[in-house]
Amino acid sequence: MSVNTFNYCPICGSKLIKKEIGDEGKMAYCDTCNKPIFDMFNVTPIIMVINEFNEVCLLKQNYISKTFLVFISGYLKKYESVEEAIKREVFEETGLTVDKIEYHLSSFHEATQTLRLGFVAYVKKQAFHKSEKEVDEIYWFDLVEAEKYLNPNGFSTQIYLSYRKKTSNWNW
Repeated sequence: MSVNTFNYCPICGSKLIKKEIGDEGKMAYCDTCNKPIFDMFNVTPIIMVINEFNEVCLLKQNYISKTFLVFISGYLKKYESVEEAIKREVFEETGLTVDKIEYHLSSFHEATQTLRLGFVAYVKKQAFHKSEKEVDEIYWFDLVEAEKYLNPNGFSTQIYLSYRKKTSNWNW
């Protein structure tokens, strides 16, 4: 799978040409609009939700993994900021309201052509109101215990370890 590369201008419909654009090198360019046209890809925040008791919210979503629990995630909608998407996804999947958001890291997932953005969102502990369409089960786990339920090779584990490194005195 490759990144969505345009042959025609998504604004005016004109056939694109290849043009040298500064440090970008040769890329798609619309002579009619007089502007470069960049490739498109998906963007998804992946969110480690943590409450005031140092508990982490983990989801069982069988359509994502039958083996591991996962963090909350979702795709950005048109005209939506990353922060708005995080608040929306956390609320849609858990019924929780985000108080604070903290960026941790990013990674491009080649297989799905998706830029993954790793965040930690802070909430106050309350009863879950899970999405019946997307979430099979939902849990709070102690911060230390949560790691064993995550895919050790997954992006969620990278977010988890980034958070632990930032908030503790681990010997790295």
